[in-house]
Amino acid sequence: MATENAAVRKYLTELIGTFMFTFSVIGILASGVECKAAISLGIGIALMVMVYASGHISGGHLNPSVSIAAYLRGALPLGDLGPYIVAQLVGALAAFGVGFGLWHDKYFGDATNLSGKIWPAFLAELIFTFALCYIVLHTATSKDSAGNSFYGLAIGLIVTVGVVAVGGISGASFNPAITFGLMLPGMFAWKFLWVYLLAEVLGAVIAAYAYKATTLDETTPTRRG
Repeated sequence: MATENAAVRKYLTELIGTFMFTFSVIGILASGVECKAAISLGIGIALMVMVYASGHISGGHLNPSVSIAAYLRGALPLGDLGPYIVAQLVGALAAFGVGFGLWHDKYFGDATNLSGKIWPAFLAELIFTFALCYIVLHTATSKDSAGNSFYGLAIGLIVTVGVVAVGGISGASFNPAITFGLMLPGMFAWKFLWVYLLAEVLGAVIAAYAYKATTLDETTPTRRG
């Protein structure tokens, strides 16, 4: 029973954390703010604080790509991988639903259009999903960095950098749950779903094996997940 309760707490934490992160992203994009610095900082800070809030319970993944990378690295049991991803997607769905009550007039407008730049967008999503997952694995799952207090800051900042660097190319998702959460209100176009998912999953896989190639403790499970 205690084990079951611990698992439920982890899944619920992932759901709540992904809900708050996705809700924040939708709100920032729906607000009409045009300053790229404000948008990127807002998104990066939202992720950072939710990672800190949930890291000690679930590992603070809030992202199916991170969960995939953590599983491949050996920091997340296979039995948790599916429930983590489901919880994250449900959190994104809930963010869309609650956000409708606040920003419905901003929903279903002009979607991010990747026409003519599908492969640049694919590469942008792959590189920064890789960077995000690689940083998570090194700062939040390695025994060499266990007990540090900077992991959330590092994770939030790489997303901030990514939004500035490639937001104008791909929309800067780096997260299948965020992709899902932004496609529901029409901020991303469904016809480009494959671009995001393929790039984000591939980025996670490459990050996991890059971590293993550069770290001596690749079989040591995370203390946070």
